Amino acid sequence: MNKFKEIRPVVLGIAKKNNKILVSEGYDKIKNQTFYRCLGGGIEFLETSQKALKREFKEELGIDIEVGEYCGIAENIFTFQGKDGHEIIFFYNIKIREEDYKEKFPMIDDDGEGEAIWVDIDEFKNNKKILYPKEIFKYL
Repeated sequence: MNKFKEIRPVVLGIAKKNNKILVSEGYDKIKNQTFYRCLGGGIEFLETSQKALKREFKEELGIDIEVGEYCGIAENIFTFQGKDGHEIIFFYNIKIREEDYKEKFPMIDDDGEGEAIWVDIDEFKNNKKILYPKEIFKYL
């Protein structure tokens, strides 16, 4: 699937702890913009959104998660690196086991290596940092 030519089904997990959420940092070179997004990824054919979310956390962070309450769904039409994208996103609250908790997680995804970090929700609500997609604010 070409994620810039088709509608892509995606699932994102909202991990909260001490008024912080776990996010990865992204950078759009065209917009010269740093932004953040909760972790997750594409849902594969014949895979449920919950299974996809568990798989993505295992692949990207190497940990097992507990998928909690389904929060909602959103349609996200966006531009990234000058390319148009279109996603249907399922949002779930998730829990990370205490023994797996870290301040920063090394992360491997399609874009290479990076890290997942905990960022205070107020930094997003006060527009100090950008959180995408905007629909996620309904669930924070």
